[in-house]
Amino acid sequence: MIELVPTADLPPAARTLVQAVFEDDFTDTDWDNSLGGTHALAFDGADLVGHASLVQRRLLHGGRVLRAGYVEAVAVRADHRRRGYASALMEALERLLPGYDIGALSAAEAVPLYEGRGWQQWRGPTFALTPEGIRRTEDEDGGVYVRPGSAPLDLDGDLTADWRAGDVW
Repeated sequence: MIELVPTADLPPAARTLVQAVFEDDFTDTDWDNSLGGTHALAFDGADLVGHASLVQRRLLHGGRVLRAGYVEAVAVRADHRRRGYASALMEALERLLPGYDIGALSAAEAVPLYEGRGWQQWRGPTFALTPEGIRRTEDEDGGVYVRPGSAPLDLDGDLTADWRAGDVW
C-alpha cells in the first residue's frame, strides 16, 4: 500500500528507513532537502518499507524559470526490493507532476527504474545558481533525469538548478 503525506505528517520511521537504506551516504542536509513537499510511503502490512518525496525546486532552462517537481530520497528496504515498491512510490509521485512544468531527479543508481518509467537523461551541461553566480556542475552531467511536462525542453541544452545546501542536484 502507498500513502501520500505532507512533511508535517511524516512519521519519524521514514527518516530511520531512508538512513538505513543509504547507510553512511545520507546526511542531515540530504534529509532536509527531501522535506517540504509530498512523501510517498510504502507499507507491507503495518511495516514501512519504502519512501520517496517530491519537493518543489526552480530550474533554469532555455531562458525560462521552471517549477520542477524534484524527486528525493527514494529508498526501499533491502528485504523488500524487486517487488515493485520503488515503481509504486514513483507512480504515486508522478501523478502529482502535472502540477509542475517539469519533473526532475538525480540518479546515481536505479537508472533502469527511472528510464523504464519514461524519465529521460539530461544530455546537456548542468549548472547551479550559487551565491557566487552560476557555476558548472560537471560531476552531475549524465546523472540528471527529467520527466517532460508542459514546458518545452532541449535535452542537450543547459540546465541550472537553484541553490541549496548539500548536494545541489
